[in-house]
Amino acid sequence: MQDQSRRIRAVHTDTTITVYQAYAPHLALPAARDGRFPPAWKRDRMTWIKPSFLWMMYRCGWAAKPDQEHVLAVEIDRAGFEWALGNACLSHYDPDVHPDRDTWRHALKSAPARVQWDPERDLHLRALPYRSLQLGLAGEATRRYADEWTVSITDVTPLAKKIHALVAAGDLDAATALLPPERPYEPAVDLLAHLR
Repeated sequence: MQDQSRRIRAVHTDTTITVYQAYAPHLALPAARDGRFPPAWKRDRMTWIKPSFLWMMYRCGWAAKPDQEHVLAVEIDRAGFEWALGNACLSHYDPDVHPDRDTWRHALKSAPARVQWDPERDLHLRALPYRSLQLGLAGEATRRYADEWTVSITDVTPLAKKIHALVAAGDLDAATALLPPERPYEPAVDLLAHLR
């Protein structure tokens, strides 16, 4: 059972999980059109994926921030996602998890993925009292994400803008009804024990 204050909430099936990223049009539009990240998408840089739609909205300002004008829903292979979790390190030192800072630094340097637990957000993008996962991918994990794990890519910017307009109009019930149906995600095994 996951820690209720730090858990993964996502749209998922038995074989896939949906994560979100935001990009400029020159990357987002070809990715959504082809269902694959284009060659211009840098496979040698760290990339952060977010299972929480509202956390993505907080990060990209409802698709209004520069170079984040398009929000992509990226459906990825669940086995790949769990491989990343199993090979991840916390992005910050935690004395309850790591024996010392040097051990943490070594693990962080060698890990192909890193985890941050950030406050979940409500429709007004205010912090909630529990946290959601952000997963940073680097090196092998980035390449596998882009070229092996990706099942589909959908531009959900129109949905983001519609929900934002409803929030701005004060119609929170209608906005809530349009949110992606995220629910707790339980990994096949407890892959989060070293990440809490």
